[in-house]
Formats: sequence, C-alpha cells, structure tokens
Amino acid sequence: MSIVIDKSGPFTHGPNTVSKTMFTVLAALAPATLYNLWLFGLPAILLFIVTMAACALCEAACVRISGGNPDRALGDGSVLITGWLLALSLPPWAPWWVAVVASVFAVCLAKHAFGGLGQNVFNPAMVGRVVVLVSFPLQMTSFVSPKPLFTPGSPGLSESMTIIFGRGFSLDGISTASPLGFIKTELSKGVPVTQSLSSFPSLGDMMIGFHPGSMGETAVPLILLGGLFLMWRKIISWHIPVSMLATLFLLGTIFSTIDPARHTGGMVQLLSGASFLGAFFIATDYVTSPVSKSGQLAFGFGVGLLTWIIRTYAGYPEGVAFAVLLMNALTPILDQHFRPRVFGRTRKGEPLPVRGDK
Repeated sequence: MSIVIDKSGPFTHGPNTVSKTMFTVLAALAPATLYNLWLFGLPAILLFIVTMAACALCEAACVRISGGNPDRALGDGSVLITGWLLALSLPPWAPWWVAVVASVFAVCLAKHAFGGLGQNVFNPAMVGRVVVLVSFPLQMTSFVSPKPLFTPGSPGLSESMTIIFGRGFSLDGISTASPLGFIKTELSKGVPVTQSLSSFPSLGDMMIGFHPGSMGETAVPLILLGGLFLMWRKIISWHIPVSMLATLFLLGTIFSTIDPARHTGGMVQLLSGASFLGAFFIATDYVTSPVSKSGQLAFGFGVGLLTWIIRTYAGYPEGVAFAVLLMNALTPILDQHFRPRVFGRTRKGEPLPVRGDK
C-alpha cells in the first residue's frame, strides 16, 4: 500500500493570518493616533493621509513591477502599518514631500529591495524616518506646540493646506524644539539639565502629550493601552517592551543620580521621545526582531542601551529609530546565539539521556 500526499507542509495551521495580525496592530494604534490627530489639528491629518497614500502607491507600484497582485499586497495590511508608523514618526506639520520621500525609501528600498513582505532586514518605517532625518534635518526638527482641532488658534483647512503643501508659509515663527531637543541645545550652551528642567513640560503634560514633538511621541497612556491590548491578543510578548523600557529607565535613573547636571532622569527618558511607541509597536516587528524569548530580551536591552547612549552622547536628541535599526542588524546573530532548545535535545543539540541509559 502506498500513501500519496499531494500537499506540502506545514499541515497544521493556526487561527491567525497576516492580515488579521496587521489589522489587530492597526486597531491597537487607532486610539493614540486619533488623539494625536486631534491634538495637532488639520495639518497633521493631511500629513497622515499623504503618508498613507504615498506608502500604498509605492507598494502597488513595486508589486506590479515584480509581477505580483497589488490588490492582494495592499489587502494584507502590512504597508498600512508601515505608513501609519512612519506618519507617527514625523513632525505633525512637516511638508508633504518629506512624507513622500520617506515613504519611497521605506517601501521601495527597505522592504521590496530585500524581497517584500517578511524578507526585509530593517524596519521599513524607521529606515524612511532616518533617511529624511539625516537628509532634511531642518524640516524634521521643526515641531509645533499642540493646537487641538476646533479650538482657537487651530489652523483651518486653507491654512492647513498651505502648511503641508508649502505655498509660501514659513514655520520659523511657530516651530520649536522637542523636550529632548531643548535639553540637548541647552547642554551645548553650558546650561545644566537641572536648570533646563525648570522650563520643561510637567510630567502630567508629558503623559497626556501636551508638548512639542512627533505625533508618536505623545499620548503615552493610549500607546501603553494599545501595547497591552496586543499582549492580551498574544500578537506581541512582554520581553522586548519591558527589557527596553526598563533599561532606559534604569540608565536614566542611575546616571542622573550620579551627575544630575549632565543626565536626565528615568521618567524623563521614558516619557520623552518615542520610547513607548518604539517599545510596543516598532521594536516588536516580527520580521526584524529575534524569534526566541531570550533573544528578544537581549534585543530590547540593546535598543534601550543604544537609545540612551545616542540621546546622551550623540548629536541627535532622540535615538529610538537609530537604535532599532542597529539592533535589526544584530538580529541574525541573536537568533543564532539564543536558539531555543530542541525538544528531546540539550542546548548543544545532543540527545537527552533516556531513563535507564548508562
């Protein structure tokens, strides 16, 4: 008797699909995103739409050129996450062309140049952000204070179109530094951190996002809520977020205790910049992070350590994007070193002794 199998493995399938996972992540990001769009008004909404549209067009073009089905590629939701995270990493009132350039590099270079979905080495959204941050530092460091939608001072549609699509409007009169950028600038002038903190937003304002910064740098409670939702749905595990945030907090606390004039404290490190967005939604990317739990702990520790080093000693006040990309490069090494034990074998790959063997 012969048995003929006309299908190849895997023969066992789980309930999750790529599209289910992607749209669950989008649902987790939605509350924080809606809050941030309200916080920064119509210009932020227009920039968000431009970024999402540019990423979708790049995805469709790359898939079409490679002979694939653009409708199927757009339907899995992966490019929506790339565009979403990229928009959250930009200044809320950045010019439209910054979003387009970042989208082209994120989707065409970081994703499809490596083979498309599941093949990229680096996080696409962070590649797009770093490219425009290095290339256009003025536009990428021109932040505005929150101007909530439908409140006095919030730009109308015509003014918002002028801000985003750049018809002669100048940001010089309204731009300001982010909290981390402000401290970095003051330190370069010889002003100690302890004195700069007197002009710093309160921790309460930092928590609810009432300070200048990228869209993803605000609304910490809502980002945390989204991250916990992903853990509850078992989309992500706690290993990377906890190890990254704990490392950042401990380094900030220890060094601010040793030298408070030079270093910011642990809470400032956590509530400033993209710490929470990076910990729950960027560093946990399935494709570019380690597979094993021990590898994920090492990965999160590395992202936290590099973020703190870049914020403290490098020229850029915010370091999450650079730290994630550097650790993405080390992911294959972490996967090799922290391989989970194969069932029935030791960590060295040798068979476990069977009871009764001598």
